[in-house]
Amino acid sequence: MLSESKPIYKRILLKLSGEALQGKQGHGIDADICATFATQIKEIRDMGVQVAIVVGGGNIFRGQLESKRFDLDRSVADYMGMLATVLNGLALQNALEHLSVPTRVMTAIEMHAIAEPYIVRRAARHLEKGRIVIFVAGTGNPFFTTDTAAALRASEIKAQVIMKATKVDGIYSADPMKDPSAKKYDRLKFMDVLRQNLKVMDSTAISMCMDNELPIHVFNLMQDGNIKKAVLGDEIGTLVTS
Repeated sequence: MLSESKPIYKRILLKLSGEALQGKQGHGIDADICATFATQIKEIRDMGVQVAIVVGGGNIFRGQLESKRFDLDRSVADYMGMLATVLNGLALQNALEHLSVPTRVMTAIEMHAIAEPYIVRRAARHLEKGRIVIFVAGTGNPFFTTDTAAALRASEIKAQVIMKATKVDGIYSADPMKDPSAKKYDRLKFMDVLRQNLKVMDSTAISMCMDNELPIHVFNLMQDGNIKKAVLGDEIGTLVTS
């Protein structure tokens, strides 16, 4: 049973991994998965929650990994990864607009024909008007992950929480797929995450959230209805706070 009948947050930033968009096909974008996520996002938007999204690009190109495979300069590989997030953002926008949800894609790398340049005040205005805002191209700089981009954008737009939607139901002491004895945490402090080197977000993103007292809620996106449960304050996944 849900703990609240109304959302406990007015404005959130949802962090979606690129891998989540590939579904079971192993690569690329799964249209059915996009449609499922769009339906869940629409549901919380219709409840009055202002929703911004940062989407990764790992289902298409992961800069840090691919730079080694293809012997690419790291900065070049990271820019390629940023372009992959643009593809994902446009796919998600399309799925949302099929549900008649007003959506804006804002990019850290200017490409006027397909997305708006990121301007924080414009982003806030879109949110106030009930539009979903999808941030793509990371921070616009190499050597920074989309986790860091999520922490940065959430801080800039004054989101109340980062909701990191993953394929597991929270944060564990070890990889639960490899270690059956791994312990699941219901709550953690930022310093615990850093000290134990828990694989939640990269250390830059965690430090930024800690400095700005921005909670991170990690939960399983693949379970239908979990985004709604998270915004209603239901105790799912793991909450990381100060």
